[in-house]
Amino acid sequence: MKKSNATEFMKRLAKRIPVPETELNFKNPFTLLVAVVLSAQATDAGVNKATKSLFTAVDTPEKMVALGEAALKTHIRTIGLYNAKAKNIIALSGMLIERHNSLVPDERSQLEALPGVGRKTAGVVLNTVFGQPTIAVDTHVFRVSNRSGLAPGKTPDQVEQKLYKIVPEEYLQHAHHWLILFGRHVCKARAPECPDCVVRELCAFKQKTKA
Repeated sequence: MKKSNATEFMKRLAKRIPVPETELNFKNPFTLLVAVVLSAQATDAGVNKATKSLFTAVDTPEKMVALGEAALKTHIRTIGLYNAKAKNIIALSGMLIERHNSLVPDERSQLEALPGVGRKTAGVVLNTVFGQPTIAVDTHVFRVSNRSGLAPGKTPDQVEQKLYKIVPEEYLQHAHHWLILFGRHVCKARAPECPDCVVRELCAFKQKTKA
């Protein structure tokens, strides 16, 4: 996509939702980190349902370690891969206590060193908590970027790097949230709502749905 079209693309998404926010429920940086770890291969709605009671009682690394892996599993058993996620969350909580004074670090390398935290998770935390202009490429961002022609790539890393190059600096702060929400609610995987799409004429998708 041409730079001028990419600018217009993001401008329209920005007008649609001026101040986008994550749909994950959280109380503080630690609970956001936990929620994002849980959201891998799971829906935000499913994570929110599972963490509703969890975050009422557990909102610090110390409380999570005290809760323990077995008890944590009872809270998140409805989420995919909950056994591995429970193990990672207890481990990362311990690491936060031991290495970071119980605080969520604001550096990517330190975040990605935590168990269960990959590039996407780190990107979401850096953006949402610390206001850094990071782009986290999840399935929605990957689909929208490829389908529309905004930033096509074969891997999330390729898409991420292309987005950094083509998205104007003024839109970088909220870019990944705009793209996530757009992909989740409009440019859906199975039935994209093309007739109501604000970037319809800018999009390269050949199989646009009709009203």
